[in-house]
Amino acid sequence: MATLTLTSNRQHPLRPLVEAALENQLRLLQAGIAQTQERLHKFEAEYALSSTEFIYQYENDNLPETLAFDEWVGEYRMLTRLREKAETLQDIRYAD
Repeated sequence: MATLTLTSNRQHPLRPLVEAALENQLRLLQAGIAQTQERLHKFEAEYALSSTEFIYQYENDNLPETLAFDEWVGEYRMLTRLREKAETLQDIRYAD
């Protein structure tokens, strides 16, 4: 478990500011997740293949190298990173 302590020379409390910033970042990540999922669904519909199956086939060299497939891989990896970041933010707990 990582711990972070913040201090400020200002009189204003930090916690509401930090909470609002983290909530805003989480909303941005969730919007990015939704957009990325939408792009993945378009690839899945166009190629009649789930992203999971596509990645398996792609990583085992069962598919040709194309720009569209490179974009699909990129979107899939982006979704993974966005979800990891969102989960990290969702797991943050504030000490009293």
